[in-house]
Amino acid sequence: MPSDLLLPTRKDEAFRYADLAALAPLWPVAEERIVLAAGERRALTLTNTGAGAVARDLAVELGAGASFTLHVLNVPGAYGRIAVRAVLGQGARFTLGAAQLAGGEQTVELVTEVTHAAPDAVSRQVVRSVAAGRATANYLGKVLVQPGADGTDGEQSVRAMLLDRTATANARPELEIHADDVKCAHGCAVGELDANGLFYLASRGLPPADAKRLMLQAFIAEAFTGAADEEALQEAALAALEALL
Repeated sequence: MPSDLLLPTRKDEAFRYADLAALAPLWPVAEERIVLAAGERRALTLTNTGAGAVARDLAVELGAGASFTLHVLNVPGAYGRIAVRAVLGQGARFTLGAAQLAGGEQTVELVTEVTHAAPDAVSRQVVRSVAAGRATANYLGKVLVQPGADGTDGEQSVRAMLLDRTATANARPELEIHADDVKCAHGCAVGELDANGLFYLASRGLPPADAKRLMLQAFIAEAFTGAADEEALQEAALAALEALL
């Protein structure tokens, strides 16, 4: 049997935290190729909101000076996995804004690998996750700067919010740099809603449930800033949050 038809194991780094039992009926996942010619600009929104398990695998290739913006809302009714591999040509720009929400026994995950293959490319990734109940939210993201890709500018901002102590968030931002004169950074945080912030809103007369909802809405909104359908994404995310609270 060809190796690409075999279900991965946890020894495969990209599947370290995956729900392999939920993934098995979806495997193999068909690759979706997105190729932008030199100078081309494109934006795409992926919204996983169905009742069943979902797995997507995107392979993105950006020509010189191309620009691709991807927004993701990962709130499936069951297991949800989105994998994105992007290769950036000279002076290309890749922007990812993603939010994922999970409750019950769900697992949701986003796996990215952004390769700076030529000089002066820019990548930005903003990922926000919310997990409640016994759910698990995963993010595994790698930025690879190949030899000769001088002038690379790459950033990852990864934050996860746990609504219950039984929920889990796994985050692994990674930088692998093989070039000089680059600017790369990542930030990662996993925590709970700020008690001082909740107290402040309560002291201004906002009921506790509304205060929590407002703070979570602002937290998720960071992933959708600048999207053409920003309002629709925020409304869909808020509807999903209501089911978790």
